[in-house]
Formats: sequence, C-alpha cells, structure tokens
Amino acid sequence: MIAFCWQDNWIILDVFHGMTDGTGAYEIVRTLLYYYCSERYDVRLKEDGIRLVGDEIPEEEWVDPVADRTDLPTPKRNEEMSDALNLIASAGLEEDHRHTVYSIAISESEFMRFNLDNDGSPETMVSLLLSRAIAKLFPDANDIIRITLCVNQRKALHAPLAHQSLVGGIMLEYKDKMRDWPLDQQATAYRGMVLAQNKEENVLMGVASIKGINGLILSKETDQERLGVTSYISALAARVITATVSYVGKANYHEAEQYIRDFRAWTSSAADGLTVEISAVNGRFTLDFLQTFSSPVFVNAFLKELEENGIVYDLQDVNETELPNIKLPWTE
Repeated sequence: MIAFCWQDNWIILDVFHGMTDGTGAYEIVRTLLYYYCSERYDVRLKEDGIRLVGDEIPEEEWVDPVADRTDLPTPKRNEEMSDALNLIASAGLEEDHRHTVYSIAISESEFMRFNLDNDGSPETMVSLLLSRAIAKLFPDANDIIRITLCVNQRKALHAPLAHQSLVGGIMLEYKDKMRDWPLDQQATAYRGMVLAQNKEENVLMGVASIKGINGLILSKETDQERLGVTSYISALAARVITATVSYVGKANYHEAEQYIRDFRAWTSSAADGLTVEISAVNGRFTLDFLQTFSSPVFVNAFLKELEENGIVYDLQDVNETELPNIKLPWTE
C-alpha cells in the first residue's frame, strides 16, 4: 500500500507487489497526482516525466526481463547459512499478533549529512543503526544479526524500463568483531558488503534463485500446494533473516512534490516480523517500521540510536494494520 498526504487529504493506493514494485508503482503515483491536481485544484503541472492517458507504452516496459532468460548464473546454495537472531522469540513476542506501523520522520538534509560523514547511504545507515540497536538489546545472543537490504535488479538485468516486480535482497551481517569499531568504520564495512553483493553476477544469482522459486510455485496444481511452498520459503526466510530494510527513495514527483506533505510505503511485514520502509519526499525521510507485533521495543531502541548520534526525529504516529480476512475454498 502506498499512501501520501496531498495538503490535508490522504490518498491511499493498493499495489499488488507480485506484479510490480516501487519503480512501476511510482509511474502510477505520478500520473495520479497529475490528474488529481488538475481536477481538484485546477493546477496544471508540467508533463515531463508524467505518463498520461493516450501515451504509448514501450515494449521494454511490458516484457518480463527474467521469464525468458536462459543464461542466468547458478544460484549459490544457502543450506549452510547460519541461523539469524529471531526478534520475536528474543523479545518474547510470540503472543503479540497486532500488526502495527510506527512512522518516524527525519530531516532529509540532516540525515544525508550524517550519512556522508560516516561513508554511508540512507539504506546502509538505517540498516546499521537498526543492527546496533538490536545488538544492544541482546548483547549475549548467539545467533547473528542479519539484515536483508532490498535492491533493484534492473541495472543487472539491463532493463531500466521494466515494470515487473524486480526486487532482490543482499545480506548485511553485524559480525561480532565489528561491535567495538567506531560508527564510521562499521558503516564502511556495511557499504563494502553492499558493493560486493550488488555486483551484476551476484544480483543475477539472486534473480535466478527467485525465478526458480516462482517456477516451483507455478508447477503446483492446487492453491494448497502453492501455499505449502510459500510457507516453506517464508519459514526459511524467518530462520536466516533478522529484519528487512527497503529504500523506495524519491519518486521524481517534479512539481507535484511541493504539494505532498507526507508519503508512506506500507508492505506486509516480512516473515521475520519487522520491515523498515524508507521513503523521501519534500525535504524529509519517513521510516515506517512495519511489524507483525505491537511492541515498541525495537522502535525505541532504534530511536535511542538516533538520539545518541545527534539525529533529530519526529515519531509521527502509530497505526494498527489489518489484512482482509480472505479464505480460500480449501480452508473452509
């Protein structure tokens, strides 16, 4: 779900992540803002970069750059990946099932200055600060803190115009030897992990892995069988991932940005229980902590990290989220 506040009016747009991701969804958002301004406020925005009714859609946007690829590298086997620290079990939240979103606002200019001072970027620094916060909560934990950072696979696929769902992930591990390092040295280490895993060959391995999983799901004949596969994949992800961080970034709203007061990108919480979505609009970052539980224990620990590093923030609001109660025939 993408939500943005246009002056004092909230607009909420549901997008099926199985079909597209932030890159594709933002095309729709820009078009929606253009027509909304035109109809409601009689404001004519520049049309540069805006898709309008009647525009022709290039074939490169329709064609799936993965479906027909036969030259993808063989994915690395992950059977030996060690268990990651499980947040829900570690904090004793097994009985807390209230899906909750905590939204935090940070000045874009101030946070970018902090990133540059520490050889980081918004997504790597949020991942690092979250890792540090978790490490301080559970200093004696044996399992590793492993953050999955979402990455755009289009560059590696040489398909910048493709609008399918093309999101992969890289693993950022907060190793024991790093814990006594100064913040800038930790940030450099995380940045190095990103650069290494974001090389084309490694990204394409991730593409091949996802393609294999999708093929396995589609090979099943019933919804029950397909859900069995997805349940297994979710359980595996929960075992090897502590939390997920996704930076949807700036959407190039152009003239429309001046009218947007707030912007949120809400996805379903990852199997591990916590996803942080980072968006940027109109001079500030919004960090949405999407949780499968209501406890603020991890949010509070993260906010303490911000305070200790001199980062001013605004805890905007807390929302409880609910998914539609849809039952497939075989579950009745």
